[in-house]
Amino acid sequence: MAEIAIVGDGPGGLSAALFLARSENSVTVYGIDATVMHYAFLNNYLGIEAISGTDFQTAARNQVEQAGAALSSEEVTAVSVNDGSITLTTESGDAEVDFLILSEGKQMPLANSLGIQVTAGEDDLVPVDSNGKTAIDHVYVVGRSARPSRSQAIISAGDGAAAALDILSEIEGNDVQDWDSPPKD
Repeated sequence: MAEIAIVGDGPGGLSAALFLARSENSVTVYGIDATVMHYAFLNNYLGIEAISGTDFQTAARNQVEQAGAALSSEEVTAVSVNDGSITLTTESGDAEVDFLILSEGKQMPLANSLGIQVTAGEDDLVPVDSNGKTAIDHVYVVGRSARPSRSQAIISAGDGAAAALDILSEIEGNDVQDWDSPPKD
């Protein structure tokens, strides 16, 4: 079982948490539910006719908790990577994790502290591959931090899912898919 930390509890972070927690990994999402989703109204999210961003966040957070992820309101104040070891610092101390997903949104202090933010200003950017993987082993960046001009809930959720499946594939040593069959009558 891997220890996985996700910083940011918007659609990208919560989507990653859902996939990872369903696979029985230890997943902690750090965030205080202060995402810009609370200013959104979703009427372009596939499968959902229309929903306020706040209602979406409430449903997503509940779903993630029911899947087994822990939601923490502790602020992650620092992240360091030394010899492949990832350490998070919060107000209650340090924690070592196997994988880190940053979904910091427009502000990226942790990505910046790791030296993976390559441009500054309105269009801050962290270069990632198609699964959100950065140049640092086991560190992923999803959502607006990786796609500043494509800030959509459904895109961020897809980024989180792609990062989660990439992590699960690395843990398992082969490609992993996450899907369920409908119940049989």
